[in-house]
Amino acid sequence: MKYKWLLIFVIFIMLTPMTVSAHQHTPIEKLDSISDEALQMIKFQRYEDGKKLLSYFSEQFTDISNKEHSFSMDELRIITVSHDEAMEAAASSNMDYEERVQKLTKFRLVVDAIASSHQPLWTEMKNQIMTAFQEARIAASTGDTEHFHSNFNTFMSLYNVIYPSMKIDVSAENIQKIDARINFIDEYRSEVVSNVKSQEELEGLEMDLKNLFDNMDEDEADPSLWWVIISTGSIIILNLSYVGWRKYQGEKEVKKNRSRVHKD
Repeated sequence: MKYKWLLIFVIFIMLTPMTVSAHQHTPIEKLDSISDEALQMIKFQRYEDGKKLLSYFSEQFTDISNKEHSFSMDELRIITVSHDEAMEAAASSNMDYEERVQKLTKFRLVVDAIASSHQPLWTEMKNQIMTAFQEARIAASTGDTEHFHSNFNTFMSLYNVIYPSMKIDVSAENIQKIDARINFIDEYRSEVVSNVKSQEELEGLEMDLKNLFDNMDEDEADPSLWWVIISTGSIIILNLSYVGWRKYQGEKEVKKNRSRVHKD
C-alpha cells in the first residue's frame, strides 16, 4: 500500500506544474485573445466594439512592450502596420465587409504568429492558397486567360493576408525567393499564359509554396516538453516496475512459507 501511495504522489508532483501552467495566460497570449475578439466583432459587424477592442489592444501592447516583453524591430513594425490597417477597417464608414474581415484577419494572424511557438494559424490557409494557385496554373496551361487572371487574383489576395505573418516565421531568403517569382508572374501575366517556357515559373512557385507549408508542418515540439514527457514516463515506468517486483517478491515469499508449512 505504501508503494501505491508513493506512485500516486510522484505522478501528482510531476503533472501538477503542467496543469497549472496550462491555465496561466502570458501577456502575449492576452494580446492574442484580444486580437481574436476584435476579429469576431468585425465578423458580426459590430464595428464599434471591434474598434474599442483594437484601442484596448494598443494600450496593452504599449504597456507590455515597455515593461514585460521585448519585441524585435521587425515585429514592432509588422504589428503596428497591421494594427493600423485593422483600426482603419473598424472605423471606416464605407469599406466593404469582405475587406474589413480581410484586414482584421491579417492582424489576427500576425499576433498569433508572435504568440505561437509552433503551427501558427496562417498555415491553416494552406489549402485555400494552394487550390487558388493550382487553378491558375491549370488555366494558364490550357490558355484560359480569363480563369488564369481570376484565380491568380484570388491567390494574390489570400497570399497578402498571410504575408505579414510569414515575415515573422519564415526566413527573409525564402520570402524573397517566393516574392521574386510572384512579381515576375504578376508583371508578365499575358506571357505566362501564352508562353510554355514562362509557365515554368508557375511550376517553380508551386514547389516553393509547397516547401513553405511543408516546412511549417514539420514537428517542432519544444525539446524541453519532450524531456518532461520522457522523464515523467520513465519515473512512472520505474515505479510500476518496482511495485510489480515487490509484489512478485511478496508472492514468492508467501509460496515459500506455504511450502514450509506443508512440509512440517
